[in-house]
Amino acid sequence: MNELQDVPLWLWILIAVLLMLQGTFLFRDARRRGRKAWFWGLWAITTVPSPALVYILVVILPERRRRKKL
Repeated sequence: MNELQDVPLWLWILIAVLLMLQGTFLFRDARRRGRKAWFWGLWAITTVPSPALVYILVVILPERRRRKKL
């Protein structure tokens, strides 16, 4: 368990900032698109960058494809 104690404080702060930024971005974008904002926002504050990648693949890319067809 000493590995967690060896991680510098600045790295913990950076991870926290990245998680909050990702969560905020996904929540706001999903709310704007009408896509389960709370789900995306809460999932986004758990890990980086998996939720963002899945969001891009599941929400953003299909929406862009639909717009191009119209």
